[in-house]
Amino acid sequence: MAEDNVNRRSFLKQTLAGSTLAAAFTGGYFALRDEGLSLETGKGEVRQRRQPVSLPPERPALCIARGEDPEKLTAAAFKAFGGLAGVVSSGDVVLIKPNIGWDRPARLGANTNPAVVRTIARLCVDAGAKRVIVSDNPCNNPVRCFDRSGVKKALGDLPVEIHIPTERDFVEIDIQGQVVKTWPVLRVFLECDRLINVPVAKHHSSAVLTMGMKNWYGILGGGRRRGELHQNMARSIADLAAFARPDLTVLDAYRVVFRNGPQGGSPRDTREFKTVALGTDPVAIDAFGATLFDLAVRDIPYIPLGVELGLGTADFDSLSPVELEV
Repeated sequence: MAEDNVNRRSFLKQTLAGSTLAAAFTGGYFALRDEGLSLETGKGEVRQRRQPVSLPPERPALCIARGEDPEKLTAAAFKAFGGLAGVVSSGDVVLIKPNIGWDRPARLGANTNPAVVRTIARLCVDAGAKRVIVSDNPCNNPVRCFDRSGVKKALGDLPVEIHIPTERDFVEIDIQGQVVKTWPVLRVFLECDRLINVPVAKHHSSAVLTMGMKNWYGILGGGRRRGELHQNMARSIADLAAFARPDLTVLDAYRVVFRNGPQGGSPRDTREFKTVALGTDPVAIDAFGATLFDLAVRDIPYIPLGVELGLGTADFDSLSPVELEV
């Protein structure tokens, strides 16, 4: 833990340019403002907010790959996208945020496919990232979720940090959403240079579907308090999507839960769409994902809210998606 604290202090010294921050976080909290992300220490404010990557217009905004092998699908989608050039640079700290919410094996489709997570992590390492971190705050026991999902095993031979959160790994944030106000947020989410969202597409009994925008529930702490988010789930999802602002969203739709979600529990609850989609527009990714379940945008209340907040377009066809069979 002492080494971890040194790393955090080093990160802050590097990223809060020109600031003098003697005692990080003591008696303070992060506050999200329109002009940036502020760290309030009681000795003034230092604004810092990770800006999502901006890619040239000739790069495809949405790539969709279909085929038999999830690892090959993911690699092919990234190749069509142009790889991670311009997204991940040498020295970056990259956070990969899959959905590892449930104590379920990969064959049940409740968590992001471990082969998809592994492929993205390997590409980040190959791109020269200084640190590649994989983290989520599961609903079930975190250690069991990372083990049983197959994600921990899939990453075993890669120089990747598997971050299983404890209560000390959250910082109170003023998110300033319409529904989501001050909330404990994963510190690794706040400290990364690049953010890659890797949800699994699946049925959700309250949200209709859970995909990219809904996946941000997994950066929150709060224990039982997370139930408050279900009181106005669509707006909560939109609030968190506006806060998160990922660089890329990679939707795992290889094997999905199509009923009894979000946990499922039986192979009979799953279907194989054998699809991976990636892009820079999180709303478009979710709008595409809805079509896999034969649903329209209007059937998923948080997607129109994402459009309303200016987070992207629900007309994913307008992005001229690159589609390929692998």
